[in-house]
This record gives sequence, C-alpha cells and structure tokens, in this order.
Amino acid sequence: MRNNKKGMEMVQVAILIAIAVAIGLIFRERIMDFVDVTFDRLGGSGF
Repeated sequence: MRNNKKGMEMVQVAILIAIAVAIGLIFRERIMDFVDVTFDRLGGSGF
C-alpha cells in the first residue's frame, strides 16, 4: 500500500511539472517581453 501511495505522489508531481513547463512554453514570448521591458525601465532609471 505504501509504495502505491508514494508512486501516485510522484505522478502528481510529474503532472504539475509538465503543466508548469507547458504554460512557460505557451507564454514564453509574453514573459520575455515583460522581462525585457522591466530591465529596460530599470536601466533607464539609473538604478
């Protein structure tokens, strides 16, 4: 019983990681644009 529960937890973790990677790939351009704009503003402000 114990190994089965641990295996299910590993499956859940793998699914969550896969979802996070998929979301990152889908929104990659928006994320990169946001990072670029943020660093441009920080650089322009003399920070």
